[in-house]
Amino acid sequence: MLPHLDAAYRFARWLSRSPADADDLVQDAILRAFRGFEGLRGANVKAWLLTIVRNCHSTAAGRQQRSVFVPLPEESSASFGDSLIDSAPGPEGVALRQDEQRALQKLLAGLADEHREVLVLREMEELDYRQIAAVINAPIGTVMSRLARARASLKSKWLQENEKEPHAMR
Repeated sequence: MLPHLDAAYRFARWLSRSPADADDLVQDAILRAFRGFEGLRGANVKAWLLTIVRNCHSTAAGRQQRSVFVPLPEESSASFGDSLIDSAPGPEGVALRQDEQRALQKLLAGLADEHREVLVLREMEELDYRQIAAVINAPIGTVMSRLARARASLKSKWLQENEKEPHAMR
């Protein structure tokens, strides 16, 4: 095979049109030829090696077509840096968010039943005032006043809780 290595490289260079890709093709072809040397029939080693180079090229081309190519944005683009930055919060942000959710759930649990139900229906379930009035079987005015009281109560409890904690721990 060694006398035909130059021919294999020239053929790979014509197929791939790139010196680096030709090097990879020839390397892959030589490895395949070495593994399959027992399967060589006849004395035409050059044709056999060039066939392996051609098969390696078609395999690599098929693999390249199947892979998805996503171009990076141009450096001149204003949003180039922004597109490469992950917008998802990091572990610390996730932990802080979970702490806030636990604190909010604790404060919601401490509200009066009538305040908690209208607040949950409005803010979490996103029902409008009419729908809330139908659910709790009360006039819209009652829903509005309970909601205002619930928000005020939750806000004052939230502020009280945050005053207790050192600011570095928040």
